[in-house]
Amino acid sequence: MRTPEAAPRRREPDRRMIIVVALLVVVALAVLGIWSRARTTADLKAKANDAAIPRVQVIQPQPAPAKRALTLPGNIEAWHQAAIYGQVTGYISHWYKDYGAQVKAGELLATIDTPSLDAELAQAKAQFATTQANYNLAEVTATRWLALAGTKAVAQQDVDIKVADAKAQKAMVEAARQNVLKFQGMSAFKRVVAPFDGIVTVRNINIGDYVGTQGAQESARAPSQPLFVVADVRDLRVFVSVPQSYASGLGPGLEVSLTLPQDPGRRIPARFLTTARAVNPATRSVVTELTLPNPSGEDMPGSFVNVQFEFPSAPGILIVPSQAVLYRAQGTQVAVVGAGDKVRLRDVTLGRTLGNTVEVTSGLTKDDRLVAAPSMGLLDGQAVKIAQPAPGVSPGADKAASR
Repeated sequence: MRTPEAAPRRREPDRRMIIVVALLVVVALAVLGIWSRARTTADLKAKANDAAIPRVQVIQPQPAPAKRALTLPGNIEAWHQAAIYGQVTGYISHWYKDYGAQVKAGELLATIDTPSLDAELAQAKAQFATTQANYNLAEVTATRWLALAGTKAVAQQDVDIKVADAKAQKAMVEAARQNVLKFQGMSAFKRVVAPFDGIVTVRNINIGDYVGTQGAQESARAPSQPLFVVADVRDLRVFVSVPQSYASGLGPGLEVSLTLPQDPGRRIPARFLTTARAVNPATRSVVTELTLPNPSGEDMPGSFVNVQFEFPSAPGILIVPSQAVLYRAQGTQVAVVGAGDKVRLRDVTLGRTLGNTVEVTSGLTKDDRLVAAPSMGLLDGQAVKIAQPAPGVSPGADKAASR
């Protein structure tokens, strides 16, 4: 039979068990917290160390194509083009050739009525006749006085005066004759003629228009204009400004073709003629002249044209995106990912800049892994991780578009 004192004794071990269990739980929670914090710290440290390694995208240099196309705007001009101005003052009495007329060298284009010039020519002729008569009289007088020379009838000084006067009158005759020839030569310009075979591209006159020695419609308010413009279009010249970076490729044998905006499907072959052999400092380009045969007259001077050049590429040249090049105090460099995914800064020599890409003439091979867009803080020997480009995006993909 249980005694009353037995119940309290049993409760005391149960209380101790609870305390022990509670202590164990507290210890377990403390250990778990310490382990969790240690693990979290280790994870954060690992992530921080991993984040400290730069992520880079890599590309490979591409070989330059055998030929590089370059399309530039150009202007077509006539092989010969002459602006014909008036050389005499007067009024247009008639014009004979209109826009687009085919003309031959020396063919009459217009005539000018010049009453003032005609009067001056008549005056010059009269003056010539007067001086000629005075010379004839002086010559006869000098001859007579020479016959009396050496006698007491005349003094030698008077004889010399008469002879000198005859020579002066002769000189005046020559001056008067040249004056007549001057006005006769000017009268020839009353007939406006074509300087060479071609077509009339401009006519700025009408019957009755006043023209002067500076052109048509000469006045204080209106600037002078040519009477006609005649162009020889059997052959044409094409002028195009080529960027300085391509100037070394300009020369005989260069492949060139033209397309007109109104007929883009028609490709017209042209031939390289010459260059200015100087760079325009305003545009950093070289004026280049091409020739274009035009036997049918289909192509017109003054037209805009697209000029496509085919420049040959030098062997061994590689192409990389411009953003892959580092410009530092040490020189021009690129970042190459080598063994162990470590960066090696390599010196390179650049060629031409081709828009979004640039030529590399030395310092790279086609098998190198090149950092697509290196930062200026990238160091030689620094470890990197290769990042995969986002879907649809390829680093350096614009190099294909720039070819």
